[in-house]
Amino acid sequence: MSVAHPEDADIRAVYAEYLDGWNAHSAARQAATLTDDADVVGFDGTQHHGRLQFAADLRRIFADHAPPPYVAVVRSVRAMGEDTAVLVATAGMPGSDGALHPDLLAVHTLVLVKDGRRWKIAVFAATPASRTTTLDLVEALAAQLPVPR
Repeated sequence: MSVAHPEDADIRAVYAEYLDGWNAHSAARQAATLTDDADVVGFDGTQHHGRLQFAADLRRIFADHAPPPYVAVVRSVRAMGEDTAVLVATAGMPGSDGALHPDLLAVHTLVLVKDGRRWKIAVFAATPASRTTTLDLVEALAAQLPVPR
């Protein structure tokens, strides 16, 4: 049985900061949310090991192009131990017209650990929702995301 985490708001804030870093095209800001030895699997299956490698890889991505921003809905935050939590969210990338692209919907799964007094992302995996769900479910997920402003 899963139990809501007592530090739910702090954990959600780490995820929000991670997304804010992406939306600002700031590799440093995103990397600051990770543990030193974090494992990140991107939407396209690209793997990054460690905060420093992640930051270097993201700097290259942001230098080459400006990816669309993320919008997301956190589905759950669960305690997995005293200093460990799992966050699951649905995220999407809207186009310039504000519409979400169904092929850019993802399920984000994060394992966070308490690093001293702060929560950090130890594992981040983005699974393309359009490859793992039916079109009806993808459309339902898109309808639940907040409209970007």
